[in-house]
Amino acid sequence: MSFTKVKEYFETAGLGDRVKVLAHSSATVAEAAIAVGCEAKQIAKTMSFLVDESPILIVVAGDVKVDNKKFKATFQKKAKMIAFDQVESYIGHAPGGVCPFEVKPEVKTYLDVSLQRFDIVYPAAGDDHSAVKLSVAELEKYANSLGWVDIGKEL
Repeated sequence: MSFTKVKEYFETAGLGDRVKVLAHSSATVAEAAIAVGCEAKQIAKTMSFLVDESPILIVVAGDVKVDNKKFKATFQKKAKMIAFDQVESYIGHAPGGVCPFEVKPEVKTYLDVSLQRFDIVYPAAGDDHSAVKLSVAELEKYANSLGWVDIGKEL
């Protein structure tokens, strides 16, 4: 269902042809890079956290992990990832397909500056066998991002 909602969202935006169903899993950065045919760093991985019990998403480049000190400086809270078995109920997408599109209304989305070095990135499209090809400007627009943050560090 999540993939269908994301596909319809991009169809409405005139970008439905950018949403791809992949023959192989895209549940991890490494798998997604192989399935899409790009470098792992171009995978826009969407990470889910709770801040004051409210869900947020942060989309980061595939070669970046969250720097806990930067996260706390930005959000004034320690980074607390949403438990694997609770992600879908908070966000609206299951792990492996979490993306910043067609999420529950209360979810706030941010983009990490690590993505700004790319022309094209590939976030998931609602399930673990999908991706959507977007420019960074398109990602910012269609993710309904609240802005850019700097919470990442290289792996």
